Amino acid sequence: MTKSTTQNPNHLLQNLNIAIVVEELTQLGGAERLLDYYLEMFPQAPVFTLVWDKEKTLHRYDKLDIKTSFIQKLPLGVKRYKWYLMLMPKAIESFKLDHYDIVLSITSALMKGVKTSSKTLHICYCNTPTRWLWTDKENYLKTAPIPFFIRPLMPALISKLRKWDLKAAERPDFFIANSENVKKRIKKYYNRESDSIFVPVDVEKFKVSAKRGEYFLVVSRLEPYKKVEMVIEAFRHLNAFLKIVGSGTRFKELKKTLPENIELVGRVSDEKLAKMYEQSIATIFPQEEDAGIVPLESMACGRPVIALARGGALETVIGNKTGVLFKKQTVLGLVKAVKKFQKIKFNPRAIHRQAEKFDKELFKEKLFCYIKNKWQEFSQKERK
Repeated sequence: MTKSTTQNPNHLLQNLNIAIVVEELTQLGGAERLLDYYLEMFPQAPVFTLVWDKEKTLHRYDKLDIKTSFIQKLPLGVKRYKWYLMLMPKAIESFKLDHYDIVLSITSALMKGVKTSSKTLHICYCNTPTRWLWTDKENYLKTAPIPFFIRPLMPALISKLRKWDLKAAERPDFFIANSENVKKRIKKYYNRESDSIFVPVDVEKFKVSAKRGEYFLVVSRLEPYKKVEMVIEAFRHLNAFLKIVGSGTRFKELKKTLPENIELVGRVSDEKLAKMYEQSIATIFPQEEDAGIVPLESMACGRPVIALARGGALETVIGNKTGVLFKKQTVLGLVKAVKKFQKIKFNPRAIHRQAEKFDKELFKEKLFCYIKNKWQEFSQKERK
């Protein structure tokens, strides 16, 4: 059992046994950045996860105490872990967490369902109630990467998992929502109250450039729901250059039919991405996200955002000051938004200051204070 420490001057949590629980470690994305911030606060905490792919996480976590579930050892358990969806509740409930003082789960699916003892404080940072069980069930049934012989069983499995998910949502002592948007959703689907601490951005990694931008930018996974194709169609009608950063199932198909003013870049390093934000005119954010880190990264570089007026973007982008918000998620709606954007003069420093409100150091400070206060409340009740 390990003891976690933090650099915060308040040492209330210093001698407590703290564990961190995450869904899976199979890529380096937004969830992993969030984990990294947690580990900066509690560097000695073990990390419990369903499966861990060392190669796809670029060996970032090799020196940490990573504890995987039994799915890791099943045939193709790491590469095809989604095939074992029906076993995930059992795998999640199998983690031995009874002897920890505090369990910190980070989830967008099922990990809130870990079992802890009555003497353990469980705080769940929720990126969204399980999307493929509640808000996107039909699309998931159509596109889920599962073997054909299991597909006929999926409706019954989804129904069973929904019942489990509702029970799992009762297990955390406290919920933190990653946005006000998700806070409402937690109440709607789980009937649980939560506190909102918006996802952070590491402002120091980005620089504000005084130079004029060269192109519009999209940073996204290339999947249908991300609406990248809509952006491509819009820029067929615009006299402007567009660069698209990201990979996904649509990469090869999209690359075949791109007009000359659009470049599909693929995945890039964090350093390269920061430079691309810096050299852009603005970032296009056409999809509805629970929170959305891309608008914050763009604004950290002083670059405005042209965003759909839904979801987390409404909490970060200020219309006509740090970007343009458009209501109609259509090609014409986006074309009109870009043309409106081109008539507005933006202040890069003002845009950067908006991003600073969501800086990771402020996030860590808020999160640490939240955990500290909840531990005080929890431990006082335990003593009574």
